[in-house]
Amino acid sequence: MSAPDPHALSPLVVPLLKGVVCREDAPTVWQALLAQQAAVRAYVAVLGLALFIDEDDGFAFLRVPSAPAPDATVPPLIARRPLSYAVSLTLALLRKVLAEFDVAGLRGPLILTREDIAELLRTFLPSGSNEAKLIDMVDSHVSKIVELGFLRRVGQSETPSYEVRRVLKAFVDAQWLADFDARLATYQTQLRGTSTERTRGVDG
Repeated sequence: MSAPDPHALSPLVVPLLKGVVCREDAPTVWQALLAQQAAVRAYVAVLGLALFIDEDDGFAFLRVPSAPAPDATVPPLIARRPLSYAVSLTLALLRKVLAEFDVAGLRGPLILTREDIAELLRTFLPSGSNEAKLIDMVDSHVSKIVELGFLRRVGQSETPSYEVRRVLKAFVDAQWLADFDARLATYQTQLRGTSTERTRGVDG
């Protein structure tokens, strides 16, 4: 079997190196990726990466294998980026809402407004939290999550609305959700601790 031609595969590999490839956003690239996925897998494996494709929900991305070979000498091209507790909490809550959406048998994309997302987070903040600061915090978290590719802004109205993208399912899986309550307790403690420190900083 001949080695994959990097020049022929570059129109597929380059978008994957930049982030998530979605069927609805890039249908031509998506179809070509499905047709040549074996060659793409072989090529990115040389780079120390693995190709993940979900044909049902229509997305693909590259990831670093969780257990790289002991003799691997190629440094990973995709760094594991640590997320703040608040962003991780927001992702967990969005994933839970997406799971409930699917269980209810609802069709189409899951769309949430900024206020919907703020309401999800409100429960995990100290009582009496400043509303303006809450909205600023939500905007900051949402911007990061849009950058990660898990949310996409829809429409042009003054009140922002976002589609929860199904690629989130691959990052926050069923096993993660099974331990959801324990994780939320940890996030809640972290968020309240951060809020207390900020209050002391203002008062001091």
